[in-house]
Amino acid sequence: MIQQGWKVVITHGNGPQVGFILLRSDLASNVLHTVPLDSCGADTQGAIGYMIQQCLNNDFKRLGINKLAVTVITQVLVDKNDLAFKNPTKPIGPFYDEEKIDELRRKRGWHVIEDAGRGWRRVVPSPVPKKIIELEVIKSLVHQGFVAIAVGGGGIPVAEERGKLCGLEAVIDKDFASSLLAVGMNADLFLISTNVEKVALNFGKTNQVWIDKMTLEEAKKYYSEGHFAAGSMGPKIQAIIHYLENGGKKAIVTNPTNIERALLGETGTVITC
Repeated sequence: MIQQGWKVVITHGNGPQVGFILLRSDLASNVLHTVPLDSCGADTQGAIGYMIQQCLNNDFKRLGINKLAVTVITQVLVDKNDLAFKNPTKPIGPFYDEEKIDELRRKRGWHVIEDAGRGWRRVVPSPVPKKIIELEVIKSLVHQGFVAIAVGGGGIPVAEERGKLCGLEAVIDKDFASSLLAVGMNADLFLISTNVEKVALNFGKTNQVWIDKMTLEEAKKYYSEGHFAAGSMGPKIQAIIHYLENGGKKAIVTNPTNIERALLGETGTVITC
């Protein structure tokens, strides 16, 4: 894409990596303080961003591309009165048995759920992202020709209190944050790279149908009919709907190996107004 002349901003998830940090933190809690969730987000943005920018910059050098990738540790503003804070639903971290989770619930005030018969897990709020704090920095970098890596893991959730920002024990959906960034950047294309080549109706069923193209209205209709699962394709379609309803032009969903073909219109699911 960069060789073709696209100005690119890269976003990414961080779920497993946050889980690793929380597990290490828990195992070492008898000798070290535990790690706050907003710091976990910052840590993973830095570590994953480092890997992406190093790989890209090595390839730029190898291919003779006069570009440089840079990571922006990104904060994302949420409303501290968001209803998600009264109803935490996002599972994070390792699985625990019932005895251990009861202890953690008492000592740390955790909200917990039983997760599909695999054990008990902590759940945290997942509020709606409202504003990307470093948006102007990201826009400036892109306009200057840099490849920006931003809103990793959905961004670090922050709220404003008495004119100051403070981190929160929450996580933001990476697709929603990416959509908000795409709108703020006035992006021509919002590309979601996932683990399927195309979006499907009736996914995994005998009457499954792959979709080449969708309009905004069709995407809304299929979403309301329950075709896209909450834990997988649902948030991606919601994020695309938000992007298109707020001035976006075109979205593509495909897997990493097919990005080049999808840009040529040979595969992937294209969603437009």
